[in-house]
Amino acid sequence: MRFDIITLFPDFFTSPLNSGLLGKALAREIADVHLVNPRDFTRDKHRRVDDESYGGGVGMVLKPEPIYAAVESLPQFPRREVIFLTPQGEKMHQGLFRELALNFDQIVLICGHYEGIDERIMPLVTREVSLGDFVLTGGEIPAMALINGVVRLLPGTVGKEESLKAESFEDGLLDYPHYTRPAEFRGMRVPDVLLSGDHGAIEQWRKQQQLQRTRERRPDLWQDWLQESEDRTQETEAG
Repeated sequence: MRFDIITLFPDFFTSPLNSGLLGKALAREIADVHLVNPRDFTRDKHRRVDDESYGGGVGMVLKPEPIYAAVESLPQFPRREVIFLTPQGEKMHQGLFRELALNFDQIVLICGHYEGIDERIMPLVTREVSLGDFVLTGGEIPAMALINGVVRLLPGTVGKEESLKAESFEDGLLDYPHYTRPAEFRGMRVPDVLLSGDHGAIEQWRKQQQLQRTRERRPDLWQDWLQESEDRTQETEAG
């Protein structure tokens, strides 16, 4: 998969893209990332990418010309998504990462800055995505989060792909608790069932923990899971 990041601060990505599983995945060419600076497409001596807002107001607005030129300089894959990182977009979630990993070969990420972007840039955009209901200084942090979330789902990134199926959000529930050696630490013991060797009992315990954690910690996810379970039951009975 190819990622193209339209950013005024390409140096921001240097360390994250070379660290951990993501760095290994890029080194093995499971995905590749290309950084494009809109300033390289300006035509004035000051390399200006922003200007004052028509109608007045506080803050500067990203100009359309450098963004268009940056996006149009890229190769265009048949299965391409152009994403603008904005608080007004769809919140990131595991389902979104799965959709992008499965259905696209190229993801273009436009990182906004200042007060916003000229609205005439929006025809380039096929999807708006948000990291959450808050405002950051720019789109680089959300872009990095999206890349990380998508790349780890690509075949070959995670050593044991089975682990992806048992983590938070993959089935609409939070993950179950994990333990490792020692069996007792400062008076806190590993649950006996995990030491029993009874794989059926362990699986049942883990599922119960997922249900309990989701119900207690994320009532919103819990209600969604209940509704999806009911819908699946009705579909099965109807079929």
